[in-house]
Amino acid sequence: MGTMPKTVREVMQAPVHTLQRNDKLSVADELMKQERVRHLPVLDEDGNLAGIVSQRDLFRGALLRALGYGSRAEEQMLRTVLVKEAMSEPVRTASPDTSVREAARLMLDHRVGCLPVVENGKLVGIISESDMTRLVAEGG
Repeated sequence: MGTMPKTVREVMQAPVHTLQRNDKLSVADELMKQERVRHLPVLDEDGNLAGIVSQRDLFRGALLRALGYGSRAEEQMLRTVLVKEAMSEPVRTASPDTSVREAARLMLDHRVGCLPVVENGKLVGIISESDMTRLVAEGG
């Protein structure tokens, strides 16, 4: 049984796949499928964290299809809606020195699936529910 990582820095995923505010949702959809991630931080023009897009935000397109608007409506939505129009903001974040326990508590309390990790105002990583699950599964 290994020793439990104490800080977010030891568990976070880095580098992080990100989106720009003016990207189309189709970019988010492609990136999520390609990289097998469920959350993508959104950066503004200065490279600062502006929001986050989750798989759930993209389900709205699948919902259109389920309501009978067809896959064309879903594709149309993904091609025309901008990330900034669908992203969640403000974003709950952690710092690399946040304890793993505190990060888990933040995710539970605020019902979020991930925490972007910010240091000196810049995005340096991301920690997600699956990172926490992996930690527990590996005996942390």
